[in-house]
Parts: sequence; C-alpha cells; structure tokens
Amino acid sequence: MIGPKKKQIKIVFYHPEIPGNTGSIGRTCVAMGFRLVLIKPYGFKIDEKSVRRAGLDYWKYVELSEYETFDEFLNTESPNEKDLFFFSRFADKIYFNATFTSNSYLIFGAETTGLEDNITKDWSNRCYKLPTYSDKIRSLNLANTATAVCFEAVRQTKFL
Repeated sequence: MIGPKKKQIKIVFYHPEIPGNTGSIGRTCVAMGFRLVLIKPYGFKIDEKSVRRAGLDYWKYVELSEYETFDEFLNTESPNEKDLFFFSRFADKIYFNATFTSNSYLIFGAETTGLEDNITKDWSNRCYKLPTYSDKIRSLNLANTATAVCFEAVRQTKFL
C-alpha cells in the first residue's frame, strides 16, 4: 500500500542545459531536504562528470525524479494549483509576493530559453520573477535564482 505523499518542496528544472547548474541545485536540494525534479530533454547526460563535480560527493543523496515531458510531470505528480510556482524573467509578479507552501513546486526553465510560452501563458497567474535593476544583463544564473527562491520558500514555510 502506498501512503500519502510526503510534504516536501520540490525544485523543478524544465529542459536544463548546463550540467553545473543542475549539479549545484542538486546539492542545495540535499542541504534543504528538497526533491529535485528534472523534465527532459537535458543538454547533458545526467551521469556526466560535470554534474557530479558541481554536486560534489552529495549527488548520490539527491532525491531525484525525472520525467519525459511536462504533461507526464503534471499527470504523475498531480500537484494542487496552489503549490505550483513558475519563474520567468517576463512575469509581472515578484517572487516575494508568492505564498509558498510546504508542498511547493518551484519550476524553472532552460538557461537560454526559459519556460516555453505555452507554459507561461497557461500558468500566467502562477508566474513570478526575481527583480533585476540593471539593463546590462538578460537574466540571472539558473542555480542562483533557484537557490534564492528556495530560501524564500524555506523562510515562509519552515519558520512559522
């Protein structure tokens, strides 16, 4: 018999391209007790040395789920809408205004292309961004962005 789903924050990388970012966020997931969810295709092989290098010797402890498509992810995980948080530099809302849950899915797109337009359109009411104040950069580093959001989610859910 399968018991109830464990309440746990999940970091979701949709089509990650850079192995170092995935390895780094895997390490953060281990530190925070989060699950890492990866949605294919990847721009690297998951067993690449560079993923393990960024994750150091912690990679073996990463609680990892992998999905072939975004639809497979949604159908298998069956998340509540209130638990889904999408991140895009084009979103209107700042992530400080999100109300994270102890079951949140923090969803980030590929390093060079972000989330697909159909995803951000379908889930526009659940999209957030991190503020940037310089016109000299296009976007923030994926692992850094995910880590910043991760700690805001922890602040909201673990210290109440």
